[in-house]
Amino acid sequence: MSAEHNTEKNTAVAEAVSKTEVFFSSNRKILFIAVAVVILLCAGIFIYHKYGYLPAKQEALGQMYPAEANFRNGEYEIALNGDGNVLGFAQVIDKYGKKAGKAAYLYAGICELNLGNWNEAIGYLKSYTGKDKILKARATACIGDAYTGLEDYAQAVKYFEKAAAVADNAFAATYLLKAGVTYEALGDYAKALDAYRTIREHYPMSMEAMDIDKYISRAEINSGK
Repeated sequence: MSAEHNTEKNTAVAEAVSKTEVFFSSNRKILFIAVAVVILLCAGIFIYHKYGYLPAKQEALGQMYPAEANFRNGEYEIALNGDGNVLGFAQVIDKYGKKAGKAAYLYAGICELNLGNWNEAIGYLKSYTGKDKILKARATACIGDAYTGLEDYAQAVKYFEKAAAVADNAFAATYLLKAGVTYEALGDYAKALDAYRTIREHYPMSMEAMDIDKYISRAEINSGK
């Protein structure tokens, strides 16, 4: 490398450094303010998380225990709306929102479903955002059940199929059976047959597979096959 080239390179570096120094010198006050704002914002988030969000979350989870106990006992009305002494899932959600945890929406949705409040059940269940595949499939299938209650079979079967796709295990057979029966209600016996045959072929050890031949025979007769 020539001395001339080194000189040009050093000159370019010096100019770049000089421009940087001029920029920081000209904008020192603005940069200090920006850094201070970022520090205060981070500190505010930390303080809120530690002294606001976490205590509220713990309180919300504590309020959930009685509702969960009533749910396990099949006391869906009390589990959902409380009894004046303890809160129900609906009240916990209203008071704490997402701090109550994702499961609160699933519990509330299933309670509404068991009480025959189809639209309310759909609202809660669609708000459930849990990542566990089995619970996610359960919530999805329950939405299908709610649409069945509304006699909206076209929507119901979509959710049963989604649930079966999410839970690729023994539970999938349950959701496929629901899908098949719903397809029959829609008069689509070909798709009902597909659902029933999938149970027989892919989930032969499931409870649903034990009686699946009668469903297949019925759908075949009705479809003319």
